[in-house]
Amino acid sequence: MMIKTELGGLLGRALEANRRGRLSTFITGPQSPAIAIFDPARVMQNLEGDWYGEHAGKWLSAAARAFARTQDLILGENLRRVAAYLIGRQDADGYLGTYAPERRFTVPQPPRPLSWNGEPALRTWDIWTHAYLMLGLLELHRAMPEPGYLDAARRIGDLCWRTLVQGGLNITTMGNHHGMSATVLLDPAADLYLATGEPRYLELAEAILAQANAHPELALLTKALAGTDAAEIATGKAYQLAWNLVGLAKLHKATGRAELKRAIEGLWANIREHHLSLGGGPFGGVANRSREVFNARGSFEPQAYIETCSTLAWIQLNRELLAITGEARYAEEIERSAYNDLLGALAPNGEDWCYYSFANGKRVHTTYWRCCKSSGAMALEELPPLAYAVTPAGALAVNLYGPSCVAATLPGAGLVKIEQHTRYPFAGLVCLRIADVERDGAKFALQLRVPSWAEGARLKLNGELSAVELKPGEHAQIERSWRKGDELCLELPMAIRTHRRVHQNTQESRAPDGSPVAQQVLYHAWLALTRGPLVYATPLIDGFKTEETIRLPEVADWLSELPAAPDAEGPEIEMRLGYRAPLKFSPYYRTGGREDGAWRLTWLSLAPEEAPKS
Repeated sequence: MMIKTELGGLLGRALEANRRGRLSTFITGPQSPAIAIFDPARVMQNLEGDWYGEHAGKWLSAAARAFARTQDLILGENLRRVAAYLIGRQDADGYLGTYAPERRFTVPQPPRPLSWNGEPALRTWDIWTHAYLMLGLLELHRAMPEPGYLDAARRIGDLCWRTLVQGGLNITTMGNHHGMSATVLLDPAADLYLATGEPRYLELAEAILAQANAHPELALLTKALAGTDAAEIATGKAYQLAWNLVGLAKLHKATGRAELKRAIEGLWANIREHHLSLGGGPFGGVANRSREVFNARGSFEPQAYIETCSTLAWIQLNRELLAITGEARYAEEIERSAYNDLLGALAPNGEDWCYYSFANGKRVHTTYWRCCKSSGAMALEELPPLAYAVTPAGALAVNLYGPSCVAATLPGAGLVKIEQHTRYPFAGLVCLRIADVERDGAKFALQLRVPSWAEGARLKLNGELSAVELKPGEHAQIERSWRKGDELCLELPMAIRTHRRVHQNTQESRAPDGSPVAQQVLYHAWLALTRGPLVYATPLIDGFKTEETIRLPEVADWLSELPAAPDAEGPEIEMRLGYRAPLKFSPYYRTGGREDGAWRLTWLSLAPEEAPKS
């Protein structure tokens, strides 16, 4: 069924900045640096084992979606030129990478000792680059249905099939993090099967999963089904693990195998409960863990960070689970990540991005070649198709809130156009107006997501309070005969909420008589604020302090909203502690003016509480 969405407001401005910035300037043709590295003369000399070829596939994917959405003629022409160049230099066997022949994934490499990140060989990113190229070519084929794009993706898939299925090479030897950087190929392999129905691509996907599961440190399916914590699967690398789960979800869509769904949902719940920042991005990099991996379960430090690449993969995982189940919780996670950690990494110019975003730390815009600039651009383009969906039962589900409009064909109603009028995420009133109905008075259902934080939400139809039950964290469905001009308004209370996190370590040993002895060695607690879907943060305390310990007052009104300034997006929050000057908090994504070098403090340390008795 046809569905076309246009986002406005905060997300719409980000998408437009991304189109004018990253997508229109980073790659414009074969001469662009990210495409020039595919030049055959350069490829023959590349023995470095680098990952820079990923930018081509990421750009194809994001730019193709942007073109399908906007019909930007210049962007479309750039896509055609770049794709023609890449396809023109694809080898006869299907290879389309940046590695010299002796370093390619098709050539067995001499074994060597594993490094800390499970890196076994010299060509650890060749499969990775091809995975992104396959996804980019498939997305381009969807936007511009020309056979050459799909054929190029198939030739890569055929090469991988010959190498891994017929040739017997093991994919876990082709990527670091105990193979996870190569087993991401599961995603495009399953996607290629879903696009073509060719059995060999399903065979390829199944082979990748079997090899990943047979690797003791990875054991992806076995560990997921056993309830292993995400930090303990391979190296716990957040980006790669989440991307592997995206592939697992697509394989479930292709096969219907129930154990795949159980594995994905179990790991999703583990990540959601133990490994996300307050802003909805995978949280890691501290507590004696190496960079970009999930922290050990139970550890918490405000200086941990979110890699923008992992935010992309988390959004994509929730995209797949939302498509499989239709459950509101997955849409809520997409929205939380988008409005906080994703936008919090983006500069207003649409070109600059943070590689790492710190809950408590300095905003640092990354350099030209870094992976996260392309991942952030991809993540933004994930959002428009997710804002609305037609359910299998024919209802129109509203998944993301914010100014927008949608046109969709619904069973029995034909073409329906709906406008969403709201100041969300800054205000809680969301009104859906039926702008047009092909068959006026047709009966169909609207599904509205009630956020888990929206206790006391109300629903009004044409100004009258509705009796439909609203359960936080679930969808509310309204089925009736709709006419042009009908208006359905959801009122979401946006109270200021406090969140506490505690990090507590206890040493355990035994006395000479064998009795247990426990000694608390560390106890630390922090507090943070949210309002509606937005996380709030404050800049440097008193203009220079990177942290502050606060003592909470006993009065009830120590937190209050401040009226929004004329040029501000949404209200600020004032924290009045009584013993010092008030602290002002603004939405995390814009704290510090979204400028390079600005500080954001999400978590404030709490004054020590009485420690538990030993």
